[in-house]
Amino acid sequence: MKHSYLFLAPGFEEIEALATVDVLRRAEMTVTTVAVTDADKTVQGAHGVKVEADIHINDADLSNAEWLICPGGMPGAANLAANPKVTSALTAQFKRGGKIAAICASPALVLEPLGILAGREATCYPGMEGYIKTGIAQESAVVAHDNLITGNGPATTLRFALAIVRNSKGDDKAEEVGSAMLYYSKSSDFYF
Repeated sequence: MKHSYLFLAPGFEEIEALATVDVLRRAEMTVTTVAVTDADKTVQGAHGVKVEADIHINDADLSNAEWLICPGGMPGAANLAANPKVTSALTAQFKRGGKIAAICASPALVLEPLGILAGREATCYPGMEGYIKTGIAQESAVVAHDNLITGNGPATTLRFALAIVRNSKGDDKAEEVGSAMLYYSKSSDFYF
C-alpha cells in the first residue's frame, strides 16, 4: 500500500492538517506527517498548537507517494511555498501524474506558482482567488479531480478529507467513515 504524506510547516492551519490525517487514518489509509522545519520534528501551528510530526522532510522519500497533501494556514502555506524540498516533491508528483491535495491558502500560494493548477478548476480560501492566474478559481467548498483535490478552508476540512478517501478507497469507504463521524447520513445534504 502506498503512503500519503501531509506537510506541516510553521504556521499550518491545525484543523486542516490534523482532521485530514485523522479522517485518512480512520479510512485505513497510510498517512505520514512531514515536518518542514529547520531542524526538529516539532511544528507549531497558526494558533499555537505544537505537533510532533512523524518524520522530518530531510528523512522523507516522497518519490512513490499516493498523495502529497498541503494544509493551509498563514504563514504555513507561504512556508510550504518557500521550501524547495516541498516544491520539488510537488512538481515531481505532478509530472508523474501523482495525486496532490491542498486546502485554504495552499492551492493559491503553493500549487499555482508550480503550474499545477494551470487550466484546471480549483478552490482556495475566499479572497485568495486573485493569486490563481492559470487555474480556474471556483467558489466551491471542494473541487475534486482524478489526481487533484482542493478545499477552501477549515470549515470544509472533513469534506476535503472525505474527497481524498473517496478518490483512494471509493464511495463506500467514504460513506462509512463519514457516517461513523456523524458527518453523513442518507437524509442529509452535508456530504459532497
